[in-house]
Amino acid sequence: MWTRRRLAGLAVAVALALAACSSDTGTPEAEPRRGDDAGCDPELAEGFEAWADAGFSGSIAVSTGGRSACLAAYGDADQADGRPNTVDTVFSIGSISKAVAGAAVLDLVDQGRLSLDDRAGDLVPGLDGPVAAATVEQLLLHTSGLAGSHGQDHVALARDEAVAAIGGLELASAPGADFLYSNAGYTLLALIVEDVSGRDYRDQLVDRVLPPAAGFWDGEPAAPGPRAVGYRDDGPTAVMGDFAGPHWALAGNGDVAMTVEDLATWTHSLFAGEAVSPAMVDVLTATRFDLGDGTAEAPGWVAYDDSLLGEPFFATAGGGGDVGHNAVVVWLPESEQVVAMASNTPDVSAEALLQAVGPALVAGDPLPAPEGAGAGSSPDVDPDAAAAVAGTYALADGGSFEASPRDGRLAVAADGKAAVAALFPPPDGVADDEARAHEAGVVALLDGSTQEGREERDALAADIGPIEDVAVVGTVVDEGELRTYVVVTGADEELLLWYALDDGGGIAAAEGPTDPPTLLLVPLSSGSADTYRPDDPTGTGPDVTVTFTDDGRMTVTGPAGTTEAVSGGA
Repeated sequence: MWTRRRLAGLAVAVALALAACSSDTGTPEAEPRRGDDAGCDPELAEGFEAWADAGFSGSIAVSTGGRSACLAAYGDADQADGRPNTVDTVFSIGSISKAVAGAAVLDLVDQGRLSLDDRAGDLVPGLDGPVAAATVEQLLLHTSGLAGSHGQDHVALARDEAVAAIGGLELASAPGADFLYSNAGYTLLALIVEDVSGRDYRDQLVDRVLPPAAGFWDGEPAAPGPRAVGYRDDGPTAVMGDFAGPHWALAGNGDVAMTVEDLATWTHSLFAGEAVSPAMVDVLTATRFDLGDGTAEAPGWVAYDDSLLGEPFFATAGGGGDVGHNAVVVWLPESEQVVAMASNTPDVSAEALLQAVGPALVAGDPLPAPEGAGAGSSPDVDPDAAAAVAGTYALADGGSFEASPRDGRLAVAADGKAAVAALFPPPDGVADDEARAHEAGVVALLDGSTQEGREERDALAADIGPIEDVAVVGTVVDEGELRTYVVVTGADEELLLWYALDDGGGIAAAEGPTDPPTLLLVPLSSGSADTYRPDDPTGTGPDVTVTFTDDGRMTVTGPAGTTEAVSGGA
C-alpha cells in the first residue's frame, strides 16, 4: 500500500469547536470492554464505559494539580489474541512529539546555547535553500513558510539526506509572514537540537525533557511496556516499532511513544516548570502567532481562548500515519487540569471522544452518552435484511452506490460526484465552494503546479506508469478535514486515492490505494428493516437517512434534498 498521512496536530481545534456537550439520554447499560481501571469517579467511569461499548479502544488519564482524578483503559490492545489495553499500554503520540521537541529547544535557550532569533542556516552545517533564513521561533510557530514533505513515515532517511531534503523545499511565504503547518520544520528543529547540544537528538530528549518511562516508537531507546496494535479501516497495521531507521523522517515531528498516564504527568510537569524551567514556561506560553479565530500557535501547542471550555487552554494532538494510533492532550492552566487520551482503533478515536465529552468533562458535568448501535440504542442490522438490499444502485445522471453487509452494519460506498455529495453532505460551517476549491487544489497539485506536486506525480508514475488523467470522484469531511477522492490513471494501471491539503495547497494527508468513501449504517429505529442512519456514536457524521424499497430503489435523504438510485441501473 502506498500511503502518506500527516501527523495530526491541529485537528483537535475542529473537534472541540464542534463538540456538543449536552445530552438528555441516560447512560446505556452495557458490559464495558474494559482493560484496566486504576481509579475513576464511579459516575465518570460509567460514562467512559458507555463510550468503550460504543467503540472507544484506548486509555484515558485526567488529573488536577498533578494528582490523578481518573486513569482507565478500554478495549483490546491486540484483537487477534484478546490482549486488553491497560493503563500501562504504550501508544505512539504522533505530533504531540512536537511539544517534546519544542521543550528541548527551550531547554537549550535556557542554557544560553540557543536564541529564538538564531537562523537555521547558522545552526545546521550544510543547510542550504530558502529555509536557512528562518529563525528558531518561526520554526517553532510553523511560520517558516516551509511547504512540502522531507520524507515519508517509516521510510529510511539518514541525517544528511534529511538536511538536503529540507534545504531543497520551497517556501510558500516569506519566513514569519504566515502560518503553514510543517513536519519538516520540526525535524529541522531536531537537527538544531542535535547540533547545538553536540549530542544525539534522542539522547538529549531522554536526558533533559522526557519522563523516565517514555521513549520512542521505533528504535532505541524504546518506550518500555506492552504496545497497542494500531487498527485502520482496512484492518491492523504492521507498524509495531520494528522499523530499523534511520528515523529522520519522523524525528522531532512524530517519533515519541509513552503511556497516557506518562503523557498527562509530563504535560503537568512541563507547564509547572519542572520539565523546563519556569522562565521557559513563560516563553512557551507567551511566544505565539495569532491565527485570528480565538487560537494562536505556540511552540508545540495551540493556545485557545476561553470560549470553548470556559477558561483558556493549550492543546495538541497526534495521529494518523501508518501506526494507527490517535492521541490528544489538553492543559487548562487556571484549574491545573490535564486531559490525555489515546486510541488504537478508528471507531471512536481519542480526538472524537474528546470532541464528544471534552466540555462536559472539564466542567464536571455528566458525560454525554454516545449515539448509535454501539451505544445500545439500536440493534445490529438484520443479516437477512442486509442481504436483501445488497447490490449496486445506479443514479440516472451517473454514479452509483454499492450496499453490502459489514460487521453487523450495512456499508454503502459512493462512486461518482453525485453519489458522494448525496451520501456525505458537508457539515455546517463547510460551504460547497470550499469543497470545489479543494478539488481544484488537488487537481493542480497532481498537475505538477508546485515542487511537491511534481514529486507526488513522479512518485505515482513510478508505481502506475506515466499519468494520463486525474478524475475527481468527490469530496468528504472526515476527521475534521476535507478529503478529495481522485482516480489517477497511469499508462499501466489506475489508483483511487484521497488527498487533504493544507492552507498552502500542499499535502496535509493522503492515502492510496484506498476504498471508495463508505458510510456504515444501522436501522433508524428498533425493528426498522428499510430505513437506516449512520452508525455514529459522536453524532457528528453525515446528516442523512437511507431508505430501500421493495421495487429495488434506494433513496438518500439529506439537507439538500433526496437522491434516488435504482438497483442494477434498471
